[in-house]
Amino acid sequence: MSSIISFFILICILVFVHEYGHFWAARCCGVKVIRFSIGFGKVLFRKKDKYGTEFAFSLIPLGGYVQMWNGEPEINKQKIDVPISQSLSTKSLLQRAFIISAGPIANFILAVIAYWVVFVSGIPTLKPVVGQVLPNSIAAQANVPVEFEIKQVAGKTVLDWEEVSLALIDNLGAEYVEVLGSSINEDHPQRFYLNLTDWKVDGTKESPLTSLGIRPKNTVIKPEIAQVLPHSPAEKAGLKAQDKILAVNHYPFDWQNLVKTVQTGQPITLEIESSNQQKQAVEITPEKQKDRYVIGIIPTYEGIGDKYRTVIEYDMLTAMVKSVDKVGSLIHSIFQFLGNLITGELSLNNISGPISMAKGAAATAEIGWVYYLSFMALISVNLGVMNLFPILPLDGGQLLLLAVEAIKRKPVSEKFHLRFQQLGMLFVLSLMAFAFINDVIHF
Repeated sequence: MSSIISFFILICILVFVHEYGHFWAARCCGVKVIRFSIGFGKVLFRKKDKYGTEFAFSLIPLGGYVQMWNGEPEINKQKIDVPISQSLSTKSLLQRAFIISAGPIANFILAVIAYWVVFVSGIPTLKPVVGQVLPNSIAAQANVPVEFEIKQVAGKTVLDWEEVSLALIDNLGAEYVEVLGSSINEDHPQRFYLNLTDWKVDGTKESPLTSLGIRPKNTVIKPEIAQVLPHSPAEKAGLKAQDKILAVNHYPFDWQNLVKTVQTGQPITLEIESSNQQKQAVEITPEKQKDRYVIGIIPTYEGIGDKYRTVIEYDMLTAMVKSVDKVGSLIHSIFQFLGNLITGELSLNNISGPISMAKGAAATAEIGWVYYLSFMALISVNLGVMNLFPILPLDGGQLLLLAVEAIKRKPVSEKFHLRFQQLGMLFVLSLMAFAFINDVIHF
């Protein structure tokens, strides 16, 4: 339920801001607005203002629209009795381009404001300190040490793991990337070069960091069992609290590996050391509950020290500069991401949809409002960029048609417009379906 509510609030705010950008620009240019709608389908609420614009909230809030008068004598069997000068079709190319681009611009402005609030309030985060380097990985070949704090990637200063990941993705396709930093316990600069020649990122299998062989310094999960759930497979196999898990299917204990192994649903063999130091091999068959497999144990967590923590916080003026820079950096990273998808450097499996968005909204809302606001800013930038795709019915497609009209000095034919829109709708629906399928697979 929390995922649905968090996602609902997120989508409604982002759609409202985007459509309000179009609405505000239309009003500024003197265009008659027929309807301002949040959502599609059955109208749940509607109200008209003194200008005759109907504000509506509909059943399916996964989008919205601003309906502008284009010179039709009547709309929905209602006669439009306003001067022709209020028609969108009478406005100049620049005015129409302003109205169309105002939606994505509003999303970028929202992101800047959101990040400004986050940076002024301060957002607790973890320093990008390497917690583990996986054997035979790209990071291992570059001799990146444990406890190494990353401070720059390819010359760009990074403050947390999110910025490290974005900077690394920006360099996808490069032969090498330079990583600069120092040990968390000293300030002696160290420089490493990661060989990215064979680096591939597949979001269904691992994160960009893990694919390089880096696991962040985080809360440590110890091999000791904190609790065994009643009537669980673990209890039936004789496991008890304070038992230590030495190995999983004959591999040394690693919690993430244990979780992945359990999710296969296949019987697993655990090498256990009991509290009296007796060792034994125990076979457990995971049990399916709802949508996942479990064995019924809760691990012991070891907290992370203060030296690994930081708070990203600035004064009001610096925060504004940093938020603008953050949004600009995200826009660049998204375009870089799209370019890598087209060239094949990134797998299409990295595309996610509404289920992932809902999970992200719920997770950040549970952690704290600054994280939720930061997530909202990230999605707002993505929404703004996606709407600039040069296809109909997106804003970018309409801007492209205006550019063609400016070159030809006349609008495109209705037949071309229709075909262009049909192809665009096919592409958008296919992309949405693919993203949804990816979400289901990930989920």
